[in-house]
Amino acid sequence: MTAGDARQVYSSAELSVGDGIEAWHNGKLFHRGEVIRTVAATDLFWILDDRTGTRRLIDTEALLILRAEAPSGSAATHGSAPLVAEPGRPASHVPLFQAPSLVR
Repeated sequence: MTAGDARQVYSSAELSVGDGIEAWHNGKLFHRGEVIRTVAATDLFWILDDRTGTRRLIDTEALLILRAEAPSGSAATHGSAPLVAEPGRPASHVPLFQAPSLVR
């Protein structure tokens, strides 16, 4: 088992309000933020997106969900330390259903 496997979330039932997550698709980071609500029956959950400050509905079946790592050398608490992209992966913040030409 790799460190990435240990961070992977397979179901919204594994999450709690306040957990930091990253949502990846095709090797790109689409969303990251703090869990604000879970609905285990539908395997969906909402986060407060760090980049936009808006609520995002996340589907565990459509995206690769990873628990966010704290920056090395610091004791992170939810909401005070920035979440970091997984090493070796680009830190893209393009929303899943937005055309790249519309991103600023």
